[in-house]
Amino acid sequence: MAHIQLREDLPGIRGLMVFRPETAEPLNQLADILLRGPNTLSPGERELIATFVSSRNDCFFCQTVHGAVAAYHLGNNEQLVLDVKRDPEHAAVSDKMKSLLAIAGKVQRSGKEVTSEDIARARECGASDMEIHDTVLIAAAFCMFNRYVDGLGTWAPTDPDVYRQRAPITARDGYASSIHRILTEPRP
Repeated sequence: MAHIQLREDLPGIRGLMVFRPETAEPLNQLADILLRGPNTLSPGERELIATFVSSRNDCFFCQTVHGAVAAYHLGNNEQLVLDVKRDPEHAAVSDKMKSLLAIAGKVQRSGKEVTSEDIARARECGASDMEIHDTVLIAAAFCMFNRYVDGLGTWAPTDPDVYRQRAPITARDGYASSIHRILTEPRP
């Protein structure tokens, strides 16, 4: 049970965003820019970074929802998502992604752990300054999102099909429109 009074039909961050729509708007805009906006990293790659950080933070809701969206973007490759969560250095992703995931993992622990060697590795693997920037910001933002979700004790469905069913909708419509739709539809 959540630590504050939330709609019981909305899991994870969705309940929190409906509770406080004025904070939901900028948070969702940030998520949409980072995960769906124009970028040389694909939406699947960016969702993979969010999933990896969320798994390292042990945030079940975020790692599962973003993992489902990542898998959807990556041809429904759920195994790749699991592999990245377990061992990104040996997952079937590019060397560039491995270097970016290493940076994201360090940001998850402490931004001060990122070294000039980490950045040099990413650049040697073909990462641009924008990709490095956005990786750090995705990792930092998802530390905040994870702590928001877990710090208020939200609930999360355990059935992976719930997340699989939402993934195409989120991939198509984004995060801001999902909350907007909840706020404007009559409550069940």
